[in-house]
Amino acid sequence: MSFVIFNPIVGEIECVGSTRSRYVRISVRSDGSLLLTYPRFSSVDDAIAFAEKRAEWIRTARRKMAERVANYPTISLKEREALRRDAHSVIPTLVATLAQRHGLSYTSLRISSAHTRWGSCSTKNGISISLFVMLLPEHLREFIILHELCHTRHHNHSAAFHALLDTLTNGKEKALNRELKAHRIPRIKS
Repeated sequence: MSFVIFNPIVGEIECVGSTRSRYVRISVRSDGSLLLTYPRFSSVDDAIAFAEKRAEWIRTARRKMAERVANYPTISLKEREALRRDAHSVIPTLVATLAQRHGLSYTSLRISSAHTRWGSCSTKNGISISLFVMLLPEHLREFIILHELCHTRHHNHSAAFHALLDTLTNGKEKALNRELKAHRIPRIKS
């Protein structure tokens, strides 16, 4: 269940009660909006009080997020559509090839226009890859796909997950992850 409230101290908050949360979590989205996730067994008032206590952290996080977003690369709608075409012609074959090469399997593949993550894997082993991976060098594109394929075996970021990914990347997982962090998913020019 999700609802939005206005708090005089921290502003507008989207509140989400979650059966999976064990503690209150605050996150600032790229547009500066605030997401407050709290365990369903606790009260929303306690969660909001927690956010109020973290008001200074929230202001700092919003400022840092605004600086990061200001430095994001941008592309036009026309460029995004060209990327989408490229992604649909390249990614399915690449995912299938890497899965077969490493003995991994997935149930479905979706190419998305996600702006918050390069890829994801569902609990049913459905893989989603952002079309923006087409802006990356090929070795990073493969790294992202391998990352998601490893999630079909380990649905977490456990030591076993990282060991598998490190093996599949010839011991280069940490270096590739560092290199990937230098890249940002672009925003669409308005």
